[in-house]
Amino acid sequence: MFKKPLHNLKTSAPLRGSDRRKLKQRVVNSFSLSTEDADILVPEGILSVKFSTHLDDPGVAYLAPDGDPLWFTIGKGSEDLIPSVYTLWKNTKLLPFVSTPKAVIPILLNGADLMIPGIVHCSPSLKEGQLVAICKYERKGETPTLSPPLAVGTMAISSDQLHAGQKERGKGVLVLHTWKDHLWEMGSKRDLPEDVPITAGDPESDEEANPETQSPNGDAETTTTAMETMTEAVASLSVAENPPSISPSVPTSVPTYTAEEVTTLLNKALLQAISASLSSLPTSSFPITATIFYTSHILPNRPNFPALILPPSAASDSGSPFSDSNEYNGPSPQDITIKTSSHKSLSTFLKAAEKAGFLTTKAPQKHSAQSDLLITSVNGSHPEVQGHKSFVTVRNAEQKAAKKALRDDQERERQAAASGEIEVKEFWKPHMSSVELFQTMGGSASNLYSLPEIQALINSYITSQDLVNKHEPAYINLDVALVSCLSSKQGKSKGKDKGPSSSTAEETEFMRRDELGKKIVDKMQRWYQIRAEGKEPVTKKGQVNPIQVSMKMRQGRKASTLITGFEPFYIVAEEMAEDLRKTCAGATSVSPVPGKPANSGMEVLVQGKQSKAVVDYLLGKGVPKKWINVVNAVGKK
Repeated sequence: MFKKPLHNLKTSAPLRGSDRRKLKQRVVNSFSLSTEDADILVPEGILSVKFSTHLDDPGVAYLAPDGDPLWFTIGKGSEDLIPSVYTLWKNTKLLPFVSTPKAVIPILLNGADLMIPGIVHCSPSLKEGQLVAICKYERKGETPTLSPPLAVGTMAISSDQLHAGQKERGKGVLVLHTWKDHLWEMGSKRDLPEDVPITAGDPESDEEANPETQSPNGDAETTTTAMETMTEAVASLSVAENPPSISPSVPTSVPTYTAEEVTTLLNKALLQAISASLSSLPTSSFPITATIFYTSHILPNRPNFPALILPPSAASDSGSPFSDSNEYNGPSPQDITIKTSSHKSLSTFLKAAEKAGFLTTKAPQKHSAQSDLLITSVNGSHPEVQGHKSFVTVRNAEQKAAKKALRDDQERERQAAASGEIEVKEFWKPHMSSVELFQTMGGSASNLYSLPEIQALINSYITSQDLVNKHEPAYINLDVALVSCLSSKQGKSKGKDKGPSSSTAEETEFMRRDELGKKIVDKMQRWYQIRAEGKEPVTKKGQVNPIQVSMKMRQGRKASTLITGFEPFYIVAEEMAEDLRKTCAGATSVSPVPGKPANSGMEVLVQGKQSKAVVDYLLGKGVPKKWINVVNAVGKK
């Protein structure tokens, strides 16, 4: 909700005494508080300020005299008060809470909702739509701990549904506000209170050891009772059976592989790689470093549907892993890695493969900068390689998806050519910080890429480096290459740092797959290509913009239609002006676009409201409708 800066932020104004009393009564009624507790959360001198979110939703925030946001509402005329993180630090009993592992917190701070697999604890009596606080659950040694509330949201489902296992995927809590978002940034940005051990404590001794601290207004902070509050609250919580947030790589209904089974599947991936490609490589291709051998040959040759090759021993039945809707419900190939195998290390796995006669290895030279084990050859004549039965691999699935995208593009091109329509393609080229990333991903820094090609390259890299987040598969772990690309600034910026967003990429460890693709594309240079039958294709750097057809009032009450931005579409200004003069039976003229450098484009003016005639003319010239933008700036009579 507050991931982006607030818009239309008005000047804050103190609440009148009567309005403060009404607000305090709303707090008392909504959260079942005593008048004394409400006085702390609705202090004397409280301010109100109106704002709009980045989605243009109107809202009101209520601020403490020191500027900390205490409450807010979202929506025109909304009476639903939502406490801020600052307020929840003052009174930890204000809302029921759910907990989630430490690894999920950066995802929430990045603007995501809390997914069902990320919930460790929750109350059995929560209803859908009920406000809840979100805390971090972490084990420090042998002691489980809970953080103070780090986010506020509403339950997307009831806790009864969660405990009954009716839903295993999807959203659990819709997040409204988090620690370190732009609403929190309006306040004092005070330090986060310490985590609280989940143990039975002595409240009296705790109070003695932690005397009350005073807020800047002199109000007593209630965070000193956090130990007592958290301990009481945890006692009433339910712990999800086999909580997916602890080992959530797949839903709890999908059986997982043992370490020995993962090793078996890696061996099958090795056999697949040897029989499919490695045995046919020339001797000059060797030696291959262990890391390259693993990422470029073994991982891409993992089975795409591993349960069809080796059913997990934990499976309750031996039925098909495909549902009636033909959706695969078995373990993911991303779970098949060296770390989850019985070998644990790549060198151990390769030594075992060498002992079995599948390949030969060589240790790097003693004083060489290369520290990786070297694979010097593979044995394509090994009986197990000869008897290996091929299966659908991860690489096969990715290549099939890329071919489908290419076929779709080609079909669109054929349809455009058949209709005489001009074909417009957008491309992106690696630029500055993205150059190194594309070289790391195995791409070329000089090629032009379409969006499907970029996504296929990213997906292949994610697969090869095993970057899918184990807690939530929709998120990707950012490695050094990705962080280096995303955190760098394009060009040199002048002045001071403009805010916390500049370091977001450096601090973020996880990112949604679709958001990652968009951010990488943002770091690239835009190009476009325009083709028309019988004409040379035009490929240029920059972004192609739609043709602008604007109807305006000129010279008093005379309407006219202006056309600009048509040059990339093989349209000559003088020819269009002459054709439209005949079609519209009115005067036309051609002149340079005012306010722009010479030779940057021409504009054609047609007398009258002629947008329909102009659009028909452009469509007749083969310009796709999506590349024509009509603006009516003539006032209605």
